[in-house]
Amino acid sequence: MDYRGRYAPSPTGLLHFGSLVAAVGSWLCARHAGGRWLLRMEDIDPPREVPGSAAAILAALPAFGLAADEPALHQSQRGTAYDAALARLLELDAVFPCWCSRSELAALGPHRDGRCASQPDPNREPAWRLRTPDIEIAFDDALQGPQRQNLRETAGDFVIRRVEGLYSYQLACVVDDAHQGITEVVRGCDLLDSTPRQIYLQHLLDLPRPRYRHLPLALDAQGRKLSKSTQALPVDPADPLPALRHALDFLGQPSPADAGDAQEMLAGALLRFDPERIPQRSGCFVI
Repeated sequence: MDYRGRYAPSPTGLLHFGSLVAAVGSWLCARHAGGRWLLRMEDIDPPREVPGSAAAILAALPAFGLAADEPALHQSQRGTAYDAALARLLELDAVFPCWCSRSELAALGPHRDGRCASQPDPNREPAWRLRTPDIEIAFDDALQGPQRQNLRETAGDFVIRRVEGLYSYQLACVVDDAHQGITEVVRGCDLLDSTPRQIYLQHLLDLPRPRYRHLPLALDAQGRKLSKSTQALPVDPADPLPALRHALDFLGQPSPADAGDAQEMLAGALLRFDPERIPQRSGCFVI
């Protein structure tokens, strides 16, 4: 299959440097492989979304030379596909309803026995959890190397659909990677421990398994991941070259010194792009 990569931001704020690193890294890998680069807006958690940020992110990316090959997919419009995936998991008896409150979960710890520890409550909707077997999921990450995780001990019986009816990142990501035909997932290594859960869901739903490449994270001076929740400063689409050059440097890639615009800088970086130069470890980005 031809290479298909993607960038999948959440609309919880404006595009910041850490997000730009993930976008540039995924774009370079896709173009280096002669493949297509897609966008997906992961807007399935309305309480966390910042109004207008989805449109702002999609508008900012072209200013950095990052143009997608297909229209962006919005997860907020994909409920029917997630309903179908949950129905299939119900047929397989792979999920169970859970009425546990947050206080009960805090006291009991993760579910690991495939059933709810609380009593069914006919007056409210349950969450739905995936039964996780006592197995190890192993995969080779293209950057972080061999990975192995005991699904039950590490993840426990994790939520597929929340009490409010919102689907989890794990399920939506798996369904949409298959729908978009993604062959390699290039994303930040903060999501490395999510991969075994997604691989298991792919197995249950009979979906193809893409390859994975987890990029280093940009950290602040306190060693925290740059994120919208920690008020990371947004990058400036009106002056894209400094942030773009920093992102390429962070990924270990040279950039042309005389580039006149973002597209020219990316084109020059692509000519000399070497995935082997991407650093494995996360590092501090000095703002």
